[in-house]
Amino acid sequence: MSKEKIEVNEYDVMGSICRESFYEFFKEFWDTIIAEEMCLNWHIEYLCNELQIMAERVFRGQKKEYNLVINVPPGTTKSTICSIMFPAWLWTRMASSRIIGASYAESLQMDLSRWCRDLIRSDKYRACFPEVQIVKDQDAKSYFLNTKKGRRKGIGVGGIAGFHGHFIIIDDPIDPKEAISQAKVEAANWWLNNSLPLRKVDKEITPMILIMQRVCVEDPTSTMLSWPDTKHICLPGETYSGAEVKPVSVKKYYKNGLLDPRRLPKVVLEDYKGKNEFLYKSQILQMPIPLGRGMFNVERISVDVPPLTFVQKIRYWDKAGTKDGGAFSVGVLMAKDKKGRFWILDVVRGQWDSAVREDMIKATAQVDGTGVLVGVEQEPGSGGKQSAEETVRNLAGFRVFCERPTGDKAQRADPFATQVNSGNVSIVKGPWNKEYVSELQYFSLLNSNYKDQVDASSGAFNRITRRRVVGATSFS
Repeated sequence: MSKEKIEVNEYDVMGSICRESFYEFFKEFWDTIIAEEMCLNWHIEYLCNELQIMAERVFRGQKKEYNLVINVPPGTTKSTICSIMFPAWLWTRMASSRIIGASYAESLQMDLSRWCRDLIRSDKYRACFPEVQIVKDQDAKSYFLNTKKGRRKGIGVGGIAGFHGHFIIIDDPIDPKEAISQAKVEAANWWLNNSLPLRKVDKEITPMILIMQRVCVEDPTSTMLSWPDTKHICLPGETYSGAEVKPVSVKKYYKNGLLDPRRLPKVVLEDYKGKNEFLYKSQILQMPIPLGRGMFNVERISVDVPPLTFVQKIRYWDKAGTKDGGAFSVGVLMAKDKKGRFWILDVVRGQWDSAVREDMIKATAQVDGTGVLVGVEQEPGSGGKQSAEETVRNLAGFRVFCERPTGDKAQRADPFATQVNSGNVSIVKGPWNKEYVSELQYFSLLNSNYKDQVDASSGAFNRITRRRVVGATSFS
């Protein structure tokens, strides 16, 4: 009995594999549109898989479970994944799908759309997916169709032109240069809230996907996160500055606190941070700062030589207990001189586990001397009380007090901010100056991420001026 010879077409195999996996598609078709060597990192596979999970429900005609917000730094291949590769892959599984791509400028979206079209026109794509053919008489850069009635239309923020999509992909809806324009931000948010949701083929099925670097507190990320059905993926460029990763389960993939050591190594991040900390915290850390809304006018803080004697000194600790975690343990050494002026003499700051932290607190007290009062903020709950009592025992021989403030942190900081803004606070020159002043500058009611040094300063100031926080408990 003769066996028939089965011929295997490599493009058929390649096409079959790529249809089933967007990530495999991404890797296979990278060189069709990108000249540089492919640089893979774990976040690329993760984002590809997340996008495919959403797409599979659309393919099956199932109701969407959520809209998706993705925050990642610039230079991490986000537009290549979401705006170029993803629409081209969608047509390999659902050639009739209609896709809306939007960006802050139509010219940007036109480029993304053109690269997507170039990929679909490539010899490899046509060999793997011969059923997907672009219609010749509708082949514009920002709007093209295929013979299966699938469409991809690129628009700028504010545009729609009567088009409805199975997928709506919003890629950087605000130019970072225009983030300081309240009018621009409000216009983008209005369009996102009121116009785009009406442009779905099926309101219950079509997902909205927003991918962007954060640019300000009130940006479209904030708008979409206010919706009840939104999933948030937040991948800051690094975590050693306290940035939060979402979901927390993917933080384990960071290497030495870095999202992508090759694209965004520490030396590059530190250089960027030194040039513009406001942009660094919003675009790299995804922790935007309310521009112009800080409580502290740090320009009124002077760097000066301290007097030889002070009326009182206090080292106040705001403790955190997780090594390399988001929060810092901070000990601020504050003093008041005979003229009623306040001085920040030293700041000790680090991300330590509880044992190392207690060693640091004791070593610092020994350096400060027994004449310095030591204050410790007690966290709520039995764990906070136990931790505070442990510190007291650890500092036997020193004057120590613990307190449990319950008021709003901004309210606690206000008396200290008043002195700063009145030009009545000086700091001693030291390597900690930049981080300390920066945290005061960007501290605000709307941003609770930058608080450790502020909280420690507030605690020290309120004690040194004998201000009791309402609801606080204190013992020496």
